[in-house]
Amino acid sequence: MLRSMFAGVSGLRSHQEMMDVVGNNISNVNTHGFKSERATFQDALYQTQRGATTGEELDGGGEGGVNPLQIGLGANLASVDTNFGQGSFEMTGRATDVAIDGEGFFVVDTDEGEAYTRAGIFDFDGAGNLVDRNGNTVMGASGEGDIDGEDLEAITIDPDTLSELRDVSVQRNGVISGRDGDGDEEIIGTIATADFTNPGGLERDGGSLFRPTGAEGDMAVGAPGEDGRGALEGGVLEMGNVDLADEFTKLITAQRGFQANSRTITTSDELLQELVNLKR
Repeated sequence: MLRSMFAGVSGLRSHQEMMDVVGNNISNVNTHGFKSERATFQDALYQTQRGATTGEELDGGGEGGVNPLQIGLGANLASVDTNFGQGSFEMTGRATDVAIDGEGFFVVDTDEGEAYTRAGIFDFDGAGNLVDRNGNTVMGASGEGDIDGEDLEAITIDPDTLSELRDVSVQRNGVISGRDGDGDEEIIGTIATADFTNPGGLERDGGSLFRPTGAEGDMAVGAPGEDGRGALEGGVLEMGNVDLADEFTKLITAQRGFQANSRTITTSDELLQELVNLKR
């Protein structure tokens, strides 16, 4: 009876953690570049009351084999996996809003080192640096330079030159350009994108940022649209890939699972009460 009670407690804890994951997904339904998560369970330890035996083949008869006899001790959270599927696009008409159509991440330089994001809400600051909404510099190559995956640099343009540019746009290959007062094209720089062998190994750090842990595997950095990396779409933002219908279904599943485990605990308590009442 105590085993069933503790198994019920582990089930409550697991389904509460599932609710936490679902709640986080729903709260970020309108967060640009957000990638939803899912919680998976696994059975916990087992108590073996009888081991398995193989049968003995004897002339005139013998002893047959028996299967193992085990009682489970509940469930626990196995993993919280990230769904890196493509989110829908939102047209903004803002030249420096950028979305990745396919695989990859933008590379930004933060106070704690390089980080990666799918939220392409960019703009030029007063010093002419291309930055994200948190002030982190967007990495790539300035001017007409090529992207070097080993040595990325901040995308920067002289503020006076930037103020004279018109019709600034981001091309699918990551090139940012505009037209000067004479109508000539001016290349501001090229936005780099990065892809990983195992993007699920990246660690979330808030602010729509991901950070390396070592589990993400090899990183390939280069121009968008090359080597399997997605092309860019200017004037567009990627919405979160949260499926509300799916999340509400999981919400109901988690609630019912929580209720069922609660019933296991209350029923075990009733059995214990009956046992206590044997001594009157």
